Amino acid sequence: MPSLTLDGVRVEFPFTPYECQKDYMMKVIECLKNGVNGILESPTGTGKTLCLLCATLGWREHFKDGILGRIIAERLKENNTSADNFPESWGASSEDGSMPTSCSDVPKIIYASRTHSQLTQVVNELKNTSYKPKVSVLGSREQLCINPEVMRQESNHLKVHLCRAKVSTRSCVFYNNVEEKSTDKGLVEQIVDVEDLVKFGNKHRACPYYLSRALKQQADIIFMPYNYLLDPKSRRAQSIDLAGSVVIFDEAHNVERTCEESTSFDMTPYDLASAINALTRLLNDHVQEASFADTSSQGLKTDIQVVAKLKEAVLKLEAAIESFEVSEDKGITRPGIFIYELLEKAHLTYDTKEAMSEALEQIIGYLAGQPGIFLNTSGLQKLLDIIQLVFCGKELAQKDRQMVMETNTAHFKVHIHKDTQKKQKNGDPWASSTKKPGNILSYWCFSPGFSMQDLKSQGVRCIILTSGTLSPLSSFASEMRIPFSVSLENSHVIERDQIFVSVIDQGPDRVPLSSAFDRRFNPENMSSLGNTVVNLTRIVPNGLLLFFPSFYLMDKTLEFWRDKGHANQIESVKPIFVEPKGKGAFAEAIEGYYTKVNDFQSRGAIFAAVCRGKASEGLDFTNTFGRGVIVTGLPFPPKMDPRIILKMQFLDEMNRKQLAVPGQKLLTGQEWYREQAFRAVNQAIGRVIRHKDDYGAIFLCDQRFKSRDAQSQLPSWVRPYVRSYDKFGNIVRDVCQFFRVAQKMRPVLEKNPAPDPSVFPAGSCQSSVPQCSAATSYAACKMPSIQKAKMLDVHTSTLKRRRTDEDTEYAIFKQYGVQTQKSKIKPTNLFEALERVERQCEWRGAFGQAMQSNLSTLSLQNDKRMEEMMRGGKRKINLVQEQPSVSGLAPGNRKTSIARCFLVDLKSSLSEVNFEQIHQALQSYKQNDNLDNLLSGTSLLIHDPHTYRLFRGLYPFVRPHHRKAFDEKCRELTGTSCGYEAKHSIRKDEKSSGASHSGDQPTEAKLDEEQPKLEEDKETETADDELQRRNRAVFLADMRRALGPDGSVQLYRAIYAYKMTDNYENLVTTAVPLLTEKDEDFSLLIKFTNVIRPHHKKQYKAMLKELMGLSANTDPGSREQTETENRQSTA
Repeated sequence: MPSLTLDGVRVEFPFTPYECQKDYMMKVIECLKNGVNGILESPTGTGKTLCLLCATLGWREHFKDGILGRIIAERLKENNTSADNFPESWGASSEDGSMPTSCSDVPKIIYASRTHSQLTQVVNELKNTSYKPKVSVLGSREQLCINPEVMRQESNHLKVHLCRAKVSTRSCVFYNNVEEKSTDKGLVEQIVDVEDLVKFGNKHRACPYYLSRALKQQADIIFMPYNYLLDPKSRRAQSIDLAGSVVIFDEAHNVERTCEESTSFDMTPYDLASAINALTRLLNDHVQEASFADTSSQGLKTDIQVVAKLKEAVLKLEAAIESFEVSEDKGITRPGIFIYELLEKAHLTYDTKEAMSEALEQIIGYLAGQPGIFLNTSGLQKLLDIIQLVFCGKELAQKDRQMVMETNTAHFKVHIHKDTQKKQKNGDPWASSTKKPGNILSYWCFSPGFSMQDLKSQGVRCIILTSGTLSPLSSFASEMRIPFSVSLENSHVIERDQIFVSVIDQGPDRVPLSSAFDRRFNPENMSSLGNTVVNLTRIVPNGLLLFFPSFYLMDKTLEFWRDKGHANQIESVKPIFVEPKGKGAFAEAIEGYYTKVNDFQSRGAIFAAVCRGKASEGLDFTNTFGRGVIVTGLPFPPKMDPRIILKMQFLDEMNRKQLAVPGQKLLTGQEWYREQAFRAVNQAIGRVIRHKDDYGAIFLCDQRFKSRDAQSQLPSWVRPYVRSYDKFGNIVRDVCQFFRVAQKMRPVLEKNPAPDPSVFPAGSCQSSVPQCSAATSYAACKMPSIQKAKMLDVHTSTLKRRRTDEDTEYAIFKQYGVQTQKSKIKPTNLFEALERVERQCEWRGAFGQAMQSNLSTLSLQNDKRMEEMMRGGKRKINLVQEQPSVSGLAPGNRKTSIARCFLVDLKSSLSEVNFEQIHQALQSYKQNDNLDNLLSGTSLLIHDPHTYRLFRGLYPFVRPHHRKAFDEKCRELTGTSCGYEAKHSIRKDEKSSGASHSGDQPTEAKLDEEQPKLEEDKETETADDELQRRNRAVFLADMRRALGPDGSVQLYRAIYAYKMTDNYENLVTTAVPLLTEKDEDFSLLIKFTNVIRPHHKKQYKAMLKELMGLSANTDPGSREQTETENRQSTA
């Protein structure tokens, strides 16, 4: 693997990194070397995880080498031996001034991400590097336990206590094998994830949970979900030692919320009722046992008097909470320190916390191990968690307690509010123990900095926060309340032609779009948004993501669209899959979406989801699964939510007291509220562009996105591409052009049709292996082989590029009653013949060749030529426009056929520039008949032996009197003759057999010189017929001139299909993008009404009004007539 040196650190990387990847790794190494915190944003698709792993592990090896070198240098010094031949890094002190003296001082890497599934992806990335560190992946018993009895428990805390009971008595056979198997070479020396651990545990009957903890002791890098780090209880349970460690939070955009939630709690009436019931049951059992002279309580180590005191404390706590008179819609808020006053009423203080905690642990463990009827102990567990959270820290002297209590609660608020939940919680049988709704005691943290400061106080070397969406960084850093000396907003690896970002401030009907509270349910607004989505559905290929601000707004909008017909119009093109709230239902919905998008016969699908939902958080919509993202509004948090109100008040209070970290500016409540909306938007739009070769469009459908202030909140890699439009039709035009160009230049992984055995000859290869790009995740590339699309998407007819050799124009319009004169135009030269033959070959081989085209060298050369052509701008070779028939070329003419095949090969094998040079040389030769100029102009073909065949292929183009000289020159330059014979120097019209002058077969002179002629129709026509014919001819000429040969063929085929199937949506999907690419073509879109059948005309005219922004009473035709008259009067 390639290696590079960054800031003195040697980093092994799987491929040559891009500049943005080097920048990212430099920042990571800067944090590690200097022991400072960093906040780094790098867009999805830039290889962030791979860079993070390689830079961190490379620095760790560099650090370790420094220690080893210093030890060796000291020993050499003792022996008076020179150390001149050793690397300079050996023996150097670390950059932070410390002088580590042993390998045990090498920092551990704590790598945390949000979920285990994300950690699995990280471990897979690590497997593809050259680094082989010792690894441990921490998980919960829920993921790792394989003891059937423990896994049968109803709740996680019961599994924990039963597991602990079995371990303490060594009654778990899986735990008993851990010590022996934890040193297994196949486990220690391998990079394993959670799934690998479970497989190993099942195979060797060893507990994966305790194996992971055993591996942790010697691990170089430890992977874990980041709530294990941020939640003090979990950190203690996992025995995580952070002293001197490097802590990395990947996907850190959720760290803020996790920090606050891990140190907050809600004590409900059901939790208290459950705790009281469990303690009552335990006391009753003791009374029954006492009556039979058995007071041992079968394993309960806690004195029964302690159990009684504990029940008394819970009853007093319940009474204290219920003593507050709280209205249904408004709670009571107190400063955080009030929690101590409230708990003191239940005799819960620093003096009693140890005894209470120990008693609760004993009771929960005892009840978890009891056979028979299930007893809910969740309330007891909640009480234990509260005691550990509120009374955190070491034993304190009485004089120090008040200061510590004030410090611990400075970022908290106590909020007591009415429990308005109507149904029983989680089916809790004790939920009905209270006759009326009780009060909820909430202890909420409003500063993620509380957890981060606690983490920093554990003695970590540095903390690195990184994600694809952290913008704006300054406000994110201020919320963490720890200094960040290093920051980065990284650029993307994509280019301008891979992303399209548009602010759509008004729909096709000119109605402003907004999700503001006063407009979100306005019928005009919802209808205009529906019309917008209908139009975008037609022009965005494959998968389209549709994000709403909330579930409630999504449900109401979709309901409106179903009632008003918008949903039917959308689903006639792409079916809609809706994100559900349930976890199981979500998996089913997303699987249906993926399947539909990957269906060869479909046009894709739409996935309607919500910002901050499952679909917007970490799901991979790569390639065809996410070609477009529509954001329907700004997802502000619910402003009347008590927690949101208190958070905004807390920030305003902090600002008034000026409690910001030095060098950082605190957000106001309103600024925080606004940034929460944009962070959710940024996370949603991050679903598109998932790797270096991906492309897609982003549509921001809210007029508030038009302001510069709003656009400044978008990620830095998105901001340069944001466009605003005055007319909706211009958006349609540019989006169509964007996807047309993108699919030409980047025909990457497309839909994988089921191979038809009849298509492939025996022994042929039926699939190709996709190549991983530099920035593409290695893990992501390990997928089934998917056919690389040679032609454009089959399910988006506007983007098709197939051609037909039929007389399409004549056949279509004849069936519409258009009596067009069938032309008998002959090709003007061999270049026109080339264009025709290409169309003919492409259409005939559309199905069979498309499956195999990417396997041929010719295809790869053509891909390269197409990419160069698109980067270079407009095409310079103006080939003759598409003609309706190829009958002018004689199929029996062997020489002409050879010339055709050669030209196809030439055009496919050369770049645009080189083909242009050959074209100019041939044109010049035709005019001046100078062979030397032809040889000079085509000399580029003799520089490479691979193009010698192309040089010899010029032979049919050489005039007879030059062929002998050309053949001799060819033999001299390439070593091979062109097959010259004496008869080749005789002109056809001089041959004894004579040449046919009937016009049935073209001669070479005619191919070069004859101009196309139209035969006049000799039938008598009336004046009306003549006028109608001329109008049709003008319309066809305008259409061909506006669309060019490729666009004309697409449109003619769509019209023909419309005639056969009467499918209006297919016709419009093709015609509208083609006829809206240029503003001046809108008149053709109006004239196109003549092609529409009567029962579709009303629908077509309504669509025209939307595109042109006309009122419902205005006729599009009248506007066009007015514009024509204005132009004429101006002239």
